[in-house]
Amino acid sequence: MATTTAPAGVAELQQAIRALAKDKRAVILAHNYERAVVQDVADYVGDSLGLSREAAKTTADVIVFCGVHFMAETAAILSPTKTVLLPDLAAGCSLADTVTADQLKAWKAEHPGAVVVSYVNTTAAVKAESDWCCTSGNAVEVINAIPADKEILFLPDMFLGAHVRRITGRDNIHVWMGECHVHAGIDPEHINRQRAAHPGAEFLIHPECGCATPALEAVSAGAISAEGVQILSTEGMIQRPGKSTNDTFIVATEVGILHRLRKANPTKTFIAASEQAVCGFMKVTTLLKVQHALETMTHRVTVPADVATRARQALDRMVSVGASKAAPPPRDPGE
Repeated sequence: MATTTAPAGVAELQQAIRALAKDKRAVILAHNYERAVVQDVADYVGDSLGLSREAAKTTADVIVFCGVHFMAETAAILSPTKTVLLPDLAAGCSLADTVTADQLKAWKAEHPGAVVVSYVNTTAAVKAESDWCCTSGNAVEVINAIPADKEILFLPDMFLGAHVRRITGRDNIHVWMGECHVHAGIDPEHINRQRAAHPGAEFLIHPECGCATPALEAVSAGAISAEGVQILSTEGMIQRPGKSTNDTFIVATEVGILHRLRKANPTKTFIAASEQAVCGFMKVTTLLKVQHALETMTHRVTVPADVATRARQALDRMVSVGASKAAPPPRDPGE
């Protein structure tokens, strides 16, 4: 299923944004869940881990972060000498909002000596109270890097936490009961309906999804055939169609990723597990807001030095795990 060509007005606006970015020596980073037209103007499109790595290594003077607030905070922490811009301050995150630094401190007091692993979808203040950060793409690797006898506090996503606990086989992982409202809304009913409508399609599930844990249990019980079921990070979803002989895929994550999947695999068909899986926070960023951010150098995201120093340690560990698998860098912003 090929993507449609952007209208002429959109193409002209994208061209103007690229010219502005070149003039400002800016790099534009966009998450997989952003609007298609925003993804198309970005120098790099990826998941939280890929975007973190790009923020850490960019030679640009300015980073325009088309994502949500905690991601821009992460970029500011990893690139303290750069100017980090978030086109719309309303770009928050329901999952990050499920835990505060004070709540984490109280949880740590209940489990002295435990290692804290925070999913990257958290505020800088929470990261500062953590030992490690992780993404869905390297969460298992991060847990496996921690000695087996160490108690672990995993937060804030309960579905990813359950997935990691199952894959690693560790029973000393305590999981915070937080969830992303978008992913939690993708349930087994959506999956069953789409699988019935598209028999033989490969089923790609993000481990944040509300359907992930029930689906895994159903596979274990034999209620769902394990064939064609893939539990993957967003970047894993991007890579999977190129490795598969299947030509149809049901995708259980935020619908924004379908644009990148279709661009990368124009001869294959991608179906949303739920068309309602739309993150309103991601969609607040528009091309006009990206243009305005570059023209006015707003809105700048900064992190207090003491918080950034502590959070950086957890982020550096996250970025270092599997770093050799990172994607090649985007084009130089000065080119």
